[in-house]
Amino acid sequence: MFTGLVESVGQISAVVEQPPGRRLVIAAPSFRDADPTRDVKLGDSIAINGCCLTVVEIDGAELAFEAGEETLSRTNLGELKTGSSVNLERSLAVGDRMGGHYVTGHVDCVGQLIERVDDPPWANLKFSVPAPFAQQIVAKGSIAVDGISLTVVDVGADYFTVALIPHTLDATTLGGRQVGDRINLETDLLAKYVQRTLQFGNANDQTSADTAASSPNTPWSPQS
Repeated sequence: MFTGLVESVGQISAVVEQPPGRRLVIAAPSFRDADPTRDVKLGDSIAINGCCLTVVEIDGAELAFEAGEETLSRTNLGELKTGSSVNLERSLAVGDRMGGHYVTGHVDCVGQLIERVDDPPWANLKFSVPAPFAQQIVAKGSIAVDGISLTVVDVGADYFTVALIPHTLDATTLGGRQVGDRINLETDLLAKYVQRTLQFGNANDQTSADTAASSPNTPWSPQS
């Protein structure tokens, strides 16, 4: 579990083909210089552009991860190459301050930056989103974009917009994103449960009603 508050921007130092997957080696010096009591260890979960991967090797300030075929095809991690910048966040520890929102690290879909209006030092960004997932996004609600917890400004049938403060532009990869770039999206966890309840709640109620109607109408009596 993550919060969507990016801790560091790392850089891809190597992409090694390991069919059907790949090994991603990321230079993350700020992680290695952090408080030793919270340092990265083998087996730790790290969100890379919002996608949860496991640390499989540590070499100084470089961390290695293995991404499978499913991950590479369903996220923008398959587009990474040497020199690419990525957002990094360590998993949430019990008792940590919750400053963003609950992010699982399981990317729902890939969207695209379709409009960018810079109003220095701010920026307004508009992203496309597949219509089925747009139903899980609401104005003033939360969404994770490349692992960054953001507040939605406006939402339509197949898009949403955000307004980025200078700190977000400076401390994450969104500062360098251009129109046409593909981004990982994870909608709010609560929205998914609400949508599923609305979709299947009525069906379950009808099933229960049908079952009750077909049951014999006999009084209940205790077992002897």
